[in-house]
Formats: sequence, C-alpha cells, structure tokens
Amino acid sequence: MSPTQAQPSYPPTWLSWGVWGLGAVFYLIGFYQRVAPAVMTAELMRDFDISAAALGNLSACYLYSYVAMQIPTGILADALGPRKLLTGGCLVAGLGTLLFGLGPGLLWAGLGRLLIGGSVAVAFVALLKLASHWFSPRRFALASGLALFWGVMGAVSAGVPLRLLVDAFGWRGVMVAAGGVTLALGAVIWLLVRDDPSQRGYRSLAAQYTKGQSPSLKPLAGLRRIFAYRNTWLLFFAPSGQAGPILAFAGLWGVPYLQARFGLGQAEGAAVCSAMMTAWALGGPVMGALSDRLGRRKPLYLAGGVVSCLGWGALLYLPGLGPSAFVILAVAVGFATGSMILGFAFAKESVPAPLAGTSAGAINMGVMLGPTLLQPAIGALLDLLWDGGLTGGVRVYSPRAYDLAFGLMPAWALASCLLLIFTRETHCRQSSEG
Repeated sequence: MSPTQAQPSYPPTWLSWGVWGLGAVFYLIGFYQRVAPAVMTAELMRDFDISAAALGNLSACYLYSYVAMQIPTGILADALGPRKLLTGGCLVAGLGTLLFGLGPGLLWAGLGRLLIGGSVAVAFVALLKLASHWFSPRRFALASGLALFWGVMGAVSAGVPLRLLVDAFGWRGVMVAAGGVTLALGAVIWLLVRDDPSQRGYRSLAAQYTKGQSPSLKPLAGLRRIFAYRNTWLLFFAPSGQAGPILAFAGLWGVPYLQARFGLGQAEGAAVCSAMMTAWALGGPVMGALSDRLGRRKPLYLAGGVVSCLGWGALLYLPGLGPSAFVILAVAVGFATGSMILGFAFAKESVPAPLAGTSAGAINMGVMLGPTLLQPAIGALLDLLWDGGLTGGVRVYSPRAYDLAFGLMPAWALASCLLLIFTRETHCRQSSEG
C-alpha cells in the first residue's frame, strides 16, 4: 500500500458539522444571555430598584468580563483546545446563570452576569478553532457566518419567546431553567466533541498544522506578532461600530425606546428587535459565502458598514418615519451589520496561520467593545436627560432623551467605516509569513 493510500480519510461532513454544532449551541446560549435583559428591563429595574445607568451597568457586567476574556481565550484556544474551553465554559455559565436568577440583590446579580460573560466568551473563539480543524480553509468564512447565525438565533429566542416565558413563569424561574440546560450541555460537549479529526481516526483539515500537532505556544510573543500587522489594529476597532449599535439597541434599549416613540407594548417591541437580530443572523452567512465566492473581504465589509451607518441615522432621525417603515429599515440595517463577520476571516488571513486563535480572540474583543461602552453610556445619558417620569415605580424616558442618547450609535458606525478604508485586502488567501 502506498503512503498516499495509507493516509486516513477526511471526516464525514455530518461528523464535522455535528462536532461544530455542539459548540454552536453554547454560542447560541451566550447570545441569549447577552440580550436577555432587553425584555426584562422593567422587572430588573423594579426588583433591584435601579435607574437606567445602573441597569446599563448590570447588563454590561456580562460584557465587561466577556471583553476581558477575549485575548486570554484566544491564547487558551491555541494551547488547550476547544473541547476543554467549551466544557468549562458551560459549567461556569450554568452556575453564573443560577446565581443571577437566584441572587437576592444587585451585587449577586452583577456577579452572576460577570460569570456568564466571562465563561461564554470562550464559545466563538472555540468555534473558530474547531472550524479551522474540522473544515477546509475555503469553508472558514461560511462557518464563521453560520456561527453568527446560530448565535443571533439565541438572541431571537431572548425576544418574544423569552418575554412570554417571563410573563408565565417570572424572570427568575426562566433564568434558573436556563442554568440547568447549560450545565447539561457541558456534559454532552465533554462526551462528544474532539479538538481535531485525528482524535477520531480521521485526517486533520487544519491549514498549517501537520499530523494534528500545533506549534509551540508563546502567548505574549503571539500577541506582539498579531498586533505587528496593521490590519489587526484596524480590524480590532472597526467591528465595534457595527456590533455596538445593534447590541445596544436590540440587546437592551430598543424595547423601551419603541414604547416611548411608537407606543408599542413589550412583546411588540421585542418582536421588532428580534426581526433586526434575525436579519443580522442571516446577513452573516450570506456575506461570508459571497465573500468566499468573490475572493475579497474589504469591499463587502465596508459596504455593510456604510449601509449600517446611514441606516442608523435614518432610523433615529428621519422625520415622519412610521412603525412599518421603521421595521423595514431596521431589518435592512440588521442584514448589513452581518458583514462584520468577515472581520474574523479577514484578520485570520492577515496573520500567520498558527496564530488563528489569538487573532480571533483579539478581534472578538474588539467586536464587544462597542456594546460594552455603549450600553452603560446610553443609560447614563438617559438618566441625565430624565424628566422625572415614572410608571409603576420604574423610570420612563422621553423620545427626546432617547434621540440624544442614541446619537452615539451612528457616530460610532461612521468611525468604523473610516477604519475599514485603511485595511489591506487579503484576497481570501492566508498569510504565508512565518
């Protein structure tokens, strides 16, 4: 038998998607947790007796730890592998969710959110790492887009479905149930997920690795190396201007805003935010597949950023915009925002292949800078502009207050476009530099 004949076969498609899919379920849970406060604003403000600024900080506790974990997660993904990261992440996220749901006060709830954010932070980077071993390089952008799709499906489940569950069982009961599901998922991942096809007897698809072996890891040297490339810096900051506005709006402030502007109920407002998130989910894989087909990253990424920037300006400040037109335009903005997923493939191709995990962690950290800063900043501005209105003991804010506070969103989206102009196209080819 020749050496070529002796080589094991590549893993079957169903197995690759199955292994990757279990990680995608955890990413879905992470997105669900990220935006869940958006449909519970009144309950959280009432139960913890807090203002908009405090609510923004409570929601952003998730984001603070999420962002802090991104670069460490990228390093750990390269060093330890996704299986251990995903299993440990599920364990801590499940415990954090239980703490959030059962916590008697704001301090305990905030600690629970910190644990959730820091633990689900491993999900996306682990998914990208699994994709780089279980799929061919030409499928990487598609897998990245599908990851966003499943993640945003988690956000959609935290819209109308979560609102109905909260109405039926209370927000605490729903959170406790979510914690139990997350713990169970961790056990399934430990049993079924493997870092590389070679651990299942198949041939690895990792781009620059041989015989399933990763190069020796030097974390600080890896960070220095990825940030020695201009594209890394630009792609680190650029996605915050797209992810920030949509997660600040649909992830926290959209429901009360739509109630103040159009008089929509909580379920109706949640449906609008869910439609926007669904469009975002669809935009990711469409943009990823189209980018792979065109062999270009920059044009689609920049075009999506421009549409997003102009769309936010129109949504917030176009005179005479009615509810139906608002929904149509919000869906268009959500779809265009899906172009930000190209940043992961773009950044991966801009650095040497062995640094893929570190690069992904850095870019995902940049993605989350937007909502991390915008959610509490908008809350602080709303409190500053509050006219004293109360409903059921909960602060309500005027449309004018929202208009002024939301001005941060199109401004940040514009900054994102300016950064993307200076990126260097990779033509969908991996950097050959060692």
